[in-house]
Amino acid sequence: MSVSLPAFADVEAAARRIAPYAIRTPLIENAALNERLGARVFIKPEMLQRTGSFKFRGAFNRISLIPEAERAGGVVAFSSGNHAQGVAAAARLLGLPALIVMPSDAPKAKIAGTKSYGAEVVFYDRLKDDREAIAAKFVAERKATLIKPFDDAAIVAGQGTIGLELASDAKALGIALEAVLVPAGGGGVVSGIALALSGASPATRVTSVEPENFDGMRRSLAAGERMAAPGRPLSVADALMAPQPGAIPFGVAKGRLGPGLAVTDADMLRAVSYAARRLKLIVEPGSAAGLAALLTGACPVKGATVAVVMTGGNCDIETVNDAAQRFPDP
Repeated sequence: MSVSLPAFADVEAAARRIAPYAIRTPLIENAALNERLGARVFIKPEMLQRTGSFKFRGAFNRISLIPEAERAGGVVAFSSGNHAQGVAAAARLLGLPALIVMPSDAPKAKIAGTKSYGAEVVFYDRLKDDREAIAAKFVAERKATLIKPFDDAAIVAGQGTIGLELASDAKALGIALEAVLVPAGGGGVVSGIALALSGASPATRVTSVEPENFDGMRRSLAAGERMAAPGRPLSVADALMAPQPGAIPFGVAKGRLGPGLAVTDADMLRAVSYAARRLKLIVEPGSAAGLAALLTGACPVKGATVAVVMTGGNCDIETVNDAAQRFPDP
């Protein structure tokens, strides 16, 4: 089945669309991290984005494209929390009701955040229930619009606005980014960034980083076609537990991404501790995947100039505390 893929122009249009509402997150550098890695490493801290993650970008872009005649039924989404909050906040800004189907074991901070934006939350069992079927029922009942978490061209284009900012800020700093590391779940953000950089900074290499056993993008890139990872056991990175990339993200990623990487839960928790202790940033485990790949040496960068996208900080504070206790000297 063929799918319609977004183009570079769609990312540029998304950037104009979200500009009045989204935060342009900075590009920051840390001397201690540079010294440790023997490289120049720039951090794109999307935990500072509206709703605490990059997901607001794609959600606002997609919802803003709903025709006026179809808005009365509102929007429905399924998410473990970051997409949920992005959709809820964007819907409220645009005056649409939102219903979010969330796993009952989602971080309390993500559940509370979603409700704080006025969305109705319906819970499901991650191991037993079909979240897409539950969402489809509400879409039919309410004549609502389903806002998918990653397998949507407008979502990918919206997430790609991060790449435009990376290229623009690197140029302003007078640096040439050789590589960008991006966490990957369903692939929406890493493919969007790759699409943006293919037009704005084509020499920059983009690498996906996933939890082991949920490394569908890595496997798919190696095989040249969509592949699914085992998807078990569950990962501490709740935001990255999509075992297979979406058709649209993979269609964009194929030919634009280098070989993917996978990291362990312990790697990500060590990176969470490092971010809190050394960088003074609160990062959720999945958001720390790129940093984990750097700290473990899975992605050697000595002598290079690279960026790492930290996609969000919506975790329970106990998670950060536990990681810091477990890895006191990360």
